[in-house]
Amino acid sequence: MHDQFGETAELYVLGALSPGEKRQFETHLATCEICADEVRRSTQVMADLASLTAPADPPPAVRDALMARIRLARVRSGWLALAASLVAAVALGGYALQLRGRVTSLEGQLRETGLRAEATEHQVDDLRRAALDARTTMAVLAAPDVARIDLAGQPAASSASARAFWSRSRGLVLTGSNLPALPSGRTYQLWVLTSQPAPISAGLLKPDANGSVSAMFATPTDIPTPIGMAVTLEPEGGVPSPTGDKYLVGLAQ
Repeated sequence: MHDQFGETAELYVLGALSPGEKRQFETHLATCEICADEVRRSTQVMADLASLTAPADPPPAVRDALMARIRLARVRSGWLALAASLVAAVALGGYALQLRGRVTSLEGQLRETGLRAEATEHQVDDLRRAALDARTTMAVLAAPDVARIDLAGQPAASSASARAFWSRSRGLVLTGSNLPALPSGRTYQLWVLTSQPAPISAGLLKPDANGSVSAMFATPTDIPTPIGMAVTLEPEGGVPSPTGDKYLVGLAQ
């Protein structure tokens, strides 16, 4: 019975289920300890994400919609309505809300774009890919085997910081802030440190104009368990092994 729900717990915590799906899952949740544990784990991931970045005001439309839902919850009875309003209020200031809003926005744009006759196939593909990336990221964050590694800024970028989430079954997610702007012809490269002598390249990082970065990478399922991660400054296109200064370094706890 549990197998048919797959990753429904993650979608439930995200609020991405339809009313009918939500009722069906909550009925199952009352008798399934595995799903109950998954809901608790996913909820904790949301709390961890919320603590990663400073609170940010949501777009007016998102804020107004949430406040309307909270006002409606006040006149309803039952602990489920109250819990929903509290979760919405907490999520306003954190990265979890931003990511959930991004998924919703992208999927909405995808539906609208698909209905417009003038929409190009390229636009639809871009939106579909972006929405898939956001959902895949959430799958990593809520994975049962997820491990977290905090990376601290080094002398080359003392105010920078990042947090990595790694799951052997689902991949690697990294979010960072305050990275210096990239010099021309250079890129940041993320390395996975294991018990083996040579670091393993996870991929390249391109921060935005504010120095923030969020990226997901697929990692081999047979990769040795990471004992740390590092970010270095390398030539454009990346290198087989690190050659540049370290900008971020973190060890597994």
